[in-house]
Amino acid sequence: VQLQASGGGLVQAGGSLRLSCAASGRTFSSYAMGWFRQAPGKEREFVAGIDWSGGRIYYSDSVKGRFTISRDNAKNTVYLQMNSLKPEDTAVYYCAADLNPYTVVGQAIDYEYWGQGTLVTVSS
Repeated sequence: VQLQASGGGLVQAGGSLRLSCAASGRTFSSYAMGWFRQAPGKEREFVAGIDWSGGRIYYSDSVKGRFTISRDNAKNTVYLQMNSLKPEDTAVYYCAADLNPYTVVGQAIDYEYWGQGTLVTVSS
């Protein structure tokens, strides 16, 4: 599985961004997807997860109500819509794939494949 994340950038607090992660190399609908982020000097943390069908979703408390994860299996792409961004959302965001198709939340070690990361910077 190869993952390519995109969509990061610089945005003011309160703004929005949409991240995309394009997958290839294996049937996209056969695995779950997640988004993680890592801020400078901090550990990588789980942000949101979605199962193979898109029917089950989970968010970390820090982004619940502001971020929306979705997937389009026809386009082999998972998205992360980020609204009401805060400076503390500043981080490198990574998409990840879990070959267990039912995973909706987990630690970084649970996900077998990773994208290269895309930087999101939120200015105050």
